[in-house]
Order: sequence, then C-alpha cells, then structure tokens
Amino acid sequence: MIDGFIRCGCATPDVRVADCVYNADRIIEAVKEAEKSDCSLLVFPELCITGYTCGDLFLSRTLIDGAKKALCRILEETRMAEIVFLVGLPVRSGGKLYNCAAVCCKGKLLGLVPKKNIPNYSEFYELRHFTPWEGGQSTLIDYPDNAVMGDIIFRDSENPLFSFGAEICEDLWVASPPSERLAGNGAMIICNLSASDEVIGKKEYRRKLVDMQSAKLVCGYIYADCGFGESTQDMVFSGHSLIYENGTRLRESVPFKGGIIYGDIDLEKLESERIRMNTFKAERGAFAEVRFELSPKTLTLDRYFAKTPFVPASKDALDRRCEEIITMQAAGLATRLRAIGCKKSVIGLSGGLDSTLALIVAVHAYDMLLLDRKGIIAVTMPCFGTTKRTKSNALALAAAYGADVRQIDITLSVRQHFADIGQDENVHDVTYENAQARERTQVIMDIANKEGGIVIGTGDLSELALGWATYNGDHMSMYGVNCSVPKTLVRHLVSYEESRADKELSGILHDVLDTPVSPELLPPSENGEIAQKTEDIVGPYELHDFFLYYTVRSGFSPKKILRIAECAFDGVYDRETILKWLKIFTKRFFAQQFKRSCLPDGPKVGTVTLSPRGDWRMPSDASSKLWLEQLD
Repeated sequence: MIDGFIRCGCATPDVRVADCVYNADRIIEAVKEAEKSDCSLLVFPELCITGYTCGDLFLSRTLIDGAKKALCRILEETRMAEIVFLVGLPVRSGGKLYNCAAVCCKGKLLGLVPKKNIPNYSEFYELRHFTPWEGGQSTLIDYPDNAVMGDIIFRDSENPLFSFGAEICEDLWVASPPSERLAGNGAMIICNLSASDEVIGKKEYRRKLVDMQSAKLVCGYIYADCGFGESTQDMVFSGHSLIYENGTRLRESVPFKGGIIYGDIDLEKLESERIRMNTFKAERGAFAEVRFELSPKTLTLDRYFAKTPFVPASKDALDRRCEEIITMQAAGLATRLRAIGCKKSVIGLSGGLDSTLALIVAVHAYDMLLLDRKGIIAVTMPCFGTTKRTKSNALALAAAYGADVRQIDITLSVRQHFADIGQDENVHDVTYENAQARERTQVIMDIANKEGGIVIGTGDLSELALGWATYNGDHMSMYGVNCSVPKTLVRHLVSYEESRADKELSGILHDVLDTPVSPELLPPSENGEIAQKTEDIVGPYELHDFFLYYTVRSGFSPKKILRIAECAFDGVYDRETILKWLKIFTKRFFAQQFKRSCLPDGPKVGTVTLSPRGDWRMPSDASSKLWLEQLD
C-alpha cells in the first residue's frame, strides 16, 4: 500500500452447483489472475465453493466434506500469491452448520466469519439448513490451521490502515448490519459475500444500499454477487457486484457477465474523513483481531479523479448545484441585511467574474426581501489598469439589473497618494498595484457610511487560498458572499445566470465570461487589451482548486496530491508543470494565512472553506518546510 491506495476486487466465477472441484478450479484461477493485476483484496460470492443453490444437499456430509477439501486445495495452490481473498462455504461446527466467509492469505486460513442474519422468506429458506451466528466470543474450531471462527477484524501487520471485516448478503439488508460494529471497531473496508437473486428494480435498490452503507460508515465496501451457473430452477442471479468508497461508486459489474472488477480504494482518505467526523466509537473486546502480511504494491492507479472536484460532471447536476449555491449565498446576505435593518449595500463592480457574481447574489437577496434593487449601489472605479471592455461591462451590467450605478475615477486620488508617500508612478511594483486596490476599498467603505449601507465583498475561495488579495483592500468588506466559492465554480455560476437571463443581460454576462481573469492594476497593452492576467502569474486556477480541495478537504500530502494530479490532468499538464504550481500553491497557502485569519463574515456553501472561525484554523506563522521537502 503506497499513498493509501489499495486495489480491491469482486470475482464472480462460473460455478457448477455442488461441484466443489470445478468451483475450486475457477476460484484458484481468479485469485491468480487478480494477483497479476496487483489486487490485494479479492472477494468472492456467498457459498461459492459449493454454489448457493444446493438446497437440501447442504444437509449432506458429502457436500460439506467436499467443500472443506476444496478449501484446503485452494489454500495450497495459492500459498505463493501475495493477496488476501474471501470465499464462501458451509462449515460444520459444534453440531451446527454455518454459512461462512473463509479469509485466506498465502496458503493460510486466517479465519471464518459466519453469517448472522439468515433469511427465511419467499424463495430463501436458509434456516432450513444454516444456523445464525449469535455473536459472542470467537472460538477455534477443528478446521485447517485451527481457524478462528466468529467476529473478526483482519489487519495487515505492515500497513495497519489496511483492515477489513466481512458480512454475508442478508447481513447488509437488516436494520442493524454487522458492518456498523465492524466499522466502529476500526475496519476500513467491508467485504460482502452475496448471493442476491435478480428481480425487477432490485439492482437499483442494491446499489443505493451499498452506496449509503459505505457513506454512513465512511468505508470501502466490496459487494461480490454470484452469477452464472447457479440454479435457475426458481431464481436468476446476475452477478451484480459493486465497489464503493464513502458513497462514491468506483466500479460496478455488468450484470450477467461475470469475471472480476477492480477498484482502487483510498484508505488514507477514509481515515482522514473518520478523524474529521470523530464519531466512530470502538466496542472494546467485541472483535478478535487477526493479522496478515502482504508486500506493498506500487499501483498504476485505475480510478477517476475529476480535474475540477468542486464542479459536478453532468449538466443537470451542475445546474442544480448552481441554483442551490446562488440561493444559499443570497439567503446569507438577505439574512444579514434583515438582521441589521439595512436596505443599502455597496459593491465595487469591476466587470470581472467575481464582482459580477457578487452583484448577481445581491440582486437575488434583494428580490428575496422584496427590496428595491436601487438599494444596490454598484460602483465602478477606473484607474491605470482599467480597460474599456471591463468598464463598459460593469456599467451595462449594473444598469441591466436595475442597480444604482456610480462611476468614480480614482486616478487623481491615487496620484495624489503617490505624491504623498513618494511613489514613482512609473515604478509598477506592489505599492503601485495595492494603492489602487486600497483606494477603491476606501471609496466604497465611505459610500457605505454615507448611505447607511454595508460593503459586499467579492473575493472568492481560490483567491483566499493563494492570498491573491490586497490586505485591507479587496480583502476587506462587511460581508463576503463569494468567500467559499472556488474560482472554477464562479465561472459556472455566472454562466448559469446567463442561461436564465433575457437577451440584453445574457449578452453582457457572456462577454464577462469571455474576459481574462485580471485585477487590472497594471496599464493595458498598446491596443487597449488586458496586460495583467492572473493565471500567468499565480498559475492555472483549475490546478490550484484541485490542490486546495485535496489539501483542505482530504488532508493529503503534497506527494500524494502530485500523484493524483498527474492522473487527473494527464495530457493537459506534464509532471514538471504540475510540480511547479504545486510548490507555488504550497508556499502561498502557508505564507498568506494572515489574510485569512481576519476575514469578514460570509456564507459557507460547500465542504471546503477557509473561515478562521470554524472550518480552517491555522497559525499565520506555521512553517511549510515539511510540505515543501516532499516536493523537493
């Protein structure tokens, strides 16, 4: 296991009912195939050594002994395989017959986990043959290797994070599944050996069940279903297998096809989520722990990482997300305005994406409160870097929304300020840039005082992460509506508003979307175009939002973030480019925390925010040395 990733698999072999020799051959073949694919944990279906549909043949000593003999041969022929796998078989112990999962590794039987919930309805009459396991103390039984039988958690000695438990089919479908206690005692993966017949609608229900269980328990869930070869006397089995990770489907088999599916589960991510939740409470002594040891495998990751983790993949999901976020932002602002009895708000409108989104949110908030949109004072403040395009868009946008539009040229004010502090206007340094940003903030703050209103902040989450804001300039406001919206999502929110706007407003928003991202603090080019482009300076926002998500949301190391970024951006950016911007992100994220430590209020709309009052508490003088050493 490297970087927390472990390859898991579900195998649905062809079976012959009651032919333990044939079934053992197929299991051995599947184990060896999976090992060659770098799989570390492989789950087979329920009672796969005998077949699930043996009926009263389960009462035959011949079948039970044949299953035990087949298991011994499976162990012998897989003793050199660096893989742990679970197979199902009937086990006789203490005058009772149990439906068990046999956990095997390198020729040894690590343990037997009996089924706890035995169905006895409709087409399933397992109680006719099997006894439910009542729990309690695990015990040694006379089986290969004096096997432990009972409630067990299995753990890799070299990589303790690799831990799993097992439940069998019906165990998942009951009100209180065993997997809840397994996860509560530290199992990171739940293996389910299943034989679930197929009827209309059951596939979707099964999918939802595994989805929710993996999310609720913050675990990997491997559900292996039986398929072709089981008796179709009264039922049909499709081999519908699933691999989930914390509510995310990694792999799903094609029904009625069989074979093996694989999914790379991220155990470090699961651990990080559990640490954040802090709700998993162990029942001490409730489970035996059995150790095994596997050599680590360097995986070529076979899983999907979205380039834009903040942005839903499908258009329908994205539209729903945009509607929800704009509503949440507007509700936050509306609540603040009503709470302080304020009907005026001031926005510095540049004609760029962020201030456009802030105006959109303000308009929706005023509509919620049935307030006159003229209470929104949109101020455009051209100076040295302002282009005709952005200035025109700002004025047209405010007018189209029915806001109070004001234009205040701050050029003379900034020049006077330069004269006062001895700044050469021809020196385009940080002082030259920040003086403009702070003058703009002074203007809108004073307008807010004069009008009895509040200043609405426009800065977004990505800018806060990078510290791409002028301290006590655009960094400051009375309420920052975009504070938890990343740059990659801002564009989609404005685009969503455009799709619902009338023709005139839509055209303005479309041009705003086409305008390069820029603070416009340096003079335009000779042809009047924007010369200062943010992404040329700090790097692509799609990369920085990717880094931000996995740094804050998952707590990943820079080394791991680099690895998954290479997967996500394969063919878009090479390793050197990703590494360059990841180093810059890491340096800036640490160095600019002081700006985040004094942020104004603003609404939380997603799981990644940087508010110093709850979601991200970090000392402003923390060292980035350990993080940068990984990248060096």
